[in-house]
Amino acid sequence: MKRLSTSFYSSTADTASSSREEQDGGREAAGDYGEEAEAAAAAAVLPRSPTDKPPFTLAEIRSAVPPHCFRRSLLRSSAYLLRDLAVAGCLLWLALAGIPALPPALRLAAWPLYWVLQGSVLFGVWVIAHECGHGAFSEHPRLNDALGLLLHSALLAPYFSWKYSHLRHHANTSSLDRDEVYVPCRKADLPWYAERVYGGDDHPGARLALLAVQLTVGWPMYLVFNTWGRAYPRWASHLDPCAPIFAGRRERAGVALSDAGLLAASLALCRVTVARGEGAWWLARVYGAPLLVVNAWLVLVTYLHHTHAALPHYGGAEWDWLRGALATVDRDYGVLGRAFFHNIADTHVAHHLFPAIPHYHAAEATRAIRPVLGEYYRFDPTPFAEAAWREVKECIYVEPDEDGRKAGVFWYSNKF
Repeated sequence: MKRLSTSFYSSTADTASSSREEQDGGREAAGDYGEEAEAAAAAAVLPRSPTDKPPFTLAEIRSAVPPHCFRRSLLRSSAYLLRDLAVAGCLLWLALAGIPALPPALRLAAWPLYWVLQGSVLFGVWVIAHECGHGAFSEHPRLNDALGLLLHSALLAPYFSWKYSHLRHHANTSSLDRDEVYVPCRKADLPWYAERVYGGDDHPGARLALLAVQLTVGWPMYLVFNTWGRAYPRWASHLDPCAPIFAGRRERAGVALSDAGLLAASLALCRVTVARGEGAWWLARVYGAPLLVVNAWLVLVTYLHHTHAALPHYGGAEWDWLRGALATVDRDYGVLGRAFFHNIADTHVAHHLFPAIPHYHAAEATRAIRPVLGEYYRFDPTPFAEAAWREVKECIYVEPDEDGRKAGVFWYSNKF
């Protein structure tokens, strides 16, 4: 399996920067190009990304980023984590002590509100654990992995297993042959029922069913069955140390450790439930439903990062790392992205270029690289719910470039 050079995952140590980028968030990161994209969106068209080899190099992009953006501060990263955990703790206290004291009618409204809020906050914790996997939390690899294992295990995610496959996704983004997740089908490889489900003018029922499956069980299906993942010659699972996803004794040991973390977290949840004299329904309300929201955000955000009719995919020798990394799109989640999601959605292009930049520098880095990327940068301001509904309609399979000018370049289509 081809790996990305470690230089793509390392950072340089320089002076700390101001906190202005977190406050301005993704709207500022979108900048002038966001205004252009808004105009394009109003016309229901976002121009296709160029597929020619870029007139710039990764080194030239990196030189445009202020050096302090590569600085990883343990203190600052910990402050964000502690803030998220404090908010999650307050919400948990309200669920345990506040909601049960409400009148029955108010309880019915309070529980769903708690699930959405708690799930959104915990998705921010998930994002910080994801930064641990990229080495963006601090300059201490062992601390990053220990903390990432703890946080992801608490959210029933296998830390090392996903870290390994996710780094390979970064190393092979938008390659039809080697990318690890959200690998689109070619038309000839669609299942027999695809035309009946997706063919014709519109099938809102099929779209709704697909979204419902993806948002509710898509994440565990990917982990256990590698659904929507890279095709392997035999069964592949993130829970199996011997799965073909992983290579070498070190990775297989990491997968086993991740499985142990999941088992320990599951046992801890059961012990807490029993100690409180509660049952499965209590655990589902307090922990299970917010976890479903975490998983739904994870699937939605990552799906929209890599699914858009304006984004190319590459097959065979046409693929190269830089064009693949640029074949993603920034999106604006409004206050959710700024308050809860640590700008993971509106700085994703920069993240694919420099994964070790911490989230609190990512907006500034995005502003810095936009002039270099020019027309290779994509931003879509479409509200995320509308965007998900559109992409699941328009992005059914990929087909070769229609004019035949670019062999090995594929675009999304929904025509049968």
